Amino acid sequence: MTSQQPALTASSDNPFFAVWTTPFGVPPFERIRPEHFSPAFERAFAEHEEEIKAIAENSASPTFDNTIVVLELSGQALSRVNDVFDALAGAHTNAALLALERELSPRTARHWNTIRMNMQLFARIDELFQKRDKLGLTGEQARVLERYHTSYRRAGAALEGENKKKLAVLTERLASLGTSFSQNVLADEQAYVLVLENEDELAGLPDFVRAAARAEAEERRHSGKHTFTLSRSSVEPFLRFSARRDLREKIYRVWMARGEGGGATDNAGIIAETVKLRAERAKLMGYESFAHFRLDDAMAKTPQAVRTLLERVWQPARTRALIDRDDLQSLVQEEGGNFKLAPWDWRYYAEKLRIVRCDVDEAAVKPYLQLERMIEAAFDTAQRLFGLSFARVDVPVWHPDVRAWDVHDAQGRHLGLFFGDYFARSSKHGGAWMTTLRDQKKIDGDTRPLVVNVMNFNKSEPTLLSIDDARTLFHEFGHALHALLSDVTYPMISGTNVFTDFVELPSQLYEHWLEQPQVLRRFAQHVRTGEAMPEPLLEKLIAAGKFDRARETLEYLGSAFFDLDLHQANAVGLSAKKFEETELSALGMPAEIAMRHRPPHFAHVFSGNGYASAYYSYLWSEVLDADAFNAFEETGDIFDPATAKRLKDHIYSAGGTRDPEALYIAFRGRLPTPDALLRKRGLAETA
Repeated sequence: MTSQQPALTASSDNPFFAVWTTPFGVPPFERIRPEHFSPAFERAFAEHEEEIKAIAENSASPTFDNTIVVLELSGQALSRVNDVFDALAGAHTNAALLALERELSPRTARHWNTIRMNMQLFARIDELFQKRDKLGLTGEQARVLERYHTSYRRAGAALEGENKKKLAVLTERLASLGTSFSQNVLADEQAYVLVLENEDELAGLPDFVRAAARAEAEERRHSGKHTFTLSRSSVEPFLRFSARRDLREKIYRVWMARGEGGGATDNAGIIAETVKLRAERAKLMGYESFAHFRLDDAMAKTPQAVRTLLERVWQPARTRALIDRDDLQSLVQEEGGNFKLAPWDWRYYAEKLRIVRCDVDEAAVKPYLQLERMIEAAFDTAQRLFGLSFARVDVPVWHPDVRAWDVHDAQGRHLGLFFGDYFARSSKHGGAWMTTLRDQKKIDGDTRPLVVNVMNFNKSEPTLLSIDDARTLFHEFGHALHALLSDVTYPMISGTNVFTDFVELPSQLYEHWLEQPQVLRRFAQHVRTGEAMPEPLLEKLIAAGKFDRARETLEYLGSAFFDLDLHQANAVGLSAKKFEETELSALGMPAEIAMRHRPPHFAHVFSGNGYASAYYSYLWSEVLDADAFNAFEETGDIFDPATAKRLKDHIYSAGGTRDPEALYIAFRGRLPTPDALLRKRGLAETA
């Protein structure tokens, strides 16, 4: 049985009950309808439960093969339907899917609670774990066994009696809360649009911003007008260029208040209950706080280790940001503005100051950053580093805008499919992410992955990106490569199934190649003339890379500190808004800068457990990625073959086969310090 085929077949029009004969085993999206999911999930749940029962009740003594291997082979029908559902729920949802998501989240949590709290099953895993040194396991097998033991133990398998029941209830409720949080944010994002009708309202907006706003208006049936949404790629250009301070304030306040409207989509109660239940969960598991529980299974290990890193970066970033703030305030006054700089002013005046300091503005750069050429640049970088090639293929997709490529390695072997879903739409959650429709594994044949990048760029003809947008594209493609290059046997440790504070290394590292002169010289071409970016402009763009990084750093750190401290506080009856105010005051956050993700729309932390107490992970991984790129720079060749091979072997292809520190040392020869990170962010001189 492979992951492309269901374990059960039936005479039915439900695609999940049939073998998929599509190219590469891609889900037949054109035939999948919302009503297919409930019966498919119920059948898959039942099948998985029977598989688990057979493993747990096996009368033979536990072995790696009859316990761990069989566990790895179980639940394939469930994975198949769940992967498709998650892709659609995130990237192309509708009312039926939203309702089903609310129904499924507690049902799914209940299913996994039953499995991971199965004492018979855990007893078999634990027996193997206790005698692991005598089993003659390979390194990869030993790692898989350790991860199973850890994941089941942390899920409460070793708890007894009432505590086990309490944890099951908590886990199920937390799943429901996370879904509600995410859907509330989406509802607020869908409900708002800023419609501009005359030239006065468009003052200051360059042609490329107007073109994207016209295209969005046509999409939303506001023909002849310009519209801006709460997508980051729509809001931020408006804040950067609009000369209308009143309109900047208007859209900024709505953007910051997503999930905080006081009505049905208000997330305050959800946050309070989530934090309370997470604290109870940690207590049941014997931990001081949820932060301690969460970080015990991460590279950082402790909240104090995280705080030490955050504080190491906070002070130099704040010092630099205060200098920048004063310079921006001076610019306001020089222009005759009789007002104090506000958060909705920062990007507008920073763009003016960037023109003065760096002699470059986004309006001059953006015509050179076409989406199609940036996709080519990401592919070419992968070819030069890892020998990969990408060929467009016609396969089923979930929306007409989605594209797919067949990926091959240097020897011509098929590695998997890569799907790109680049444009914003009302049916899609905000942000950018990577996911899979199928993971790589070799346990039951060579199964190649189906890897997806989802973004929210404003669609126009042609689509032009900011340098931040282009960086996002490279970032998510770095995640995609982590999944595409995966070369492991077991699904448990395949691709991006690694610690959260390690998973961002391949993605953030890949961003470095975007801003290298030899990449930009080749792929940054003017949208009308096709001419390469002039060398003086290219040099200025690269030199301006550290401009306004202090503000960006404080936005990020504010969210990271909030996440960490909130989950250490074990607060009951929590007001997230008051906690936010207290936290930012204690940090000394400048009033002109807000958190990158305020609590009511902090999806990383509250729409699931993925980054809860772990939003710091981006900075932790940045310490690694800054040092890792230095490994290439030290050779004098950013595509050095020997360094690229070590990177592929020990980072991109290795999945979770070893402890992350061991993998990094195998690549670099040592662990890094934060010094390279501070230099990368332009903060070394203020540290």
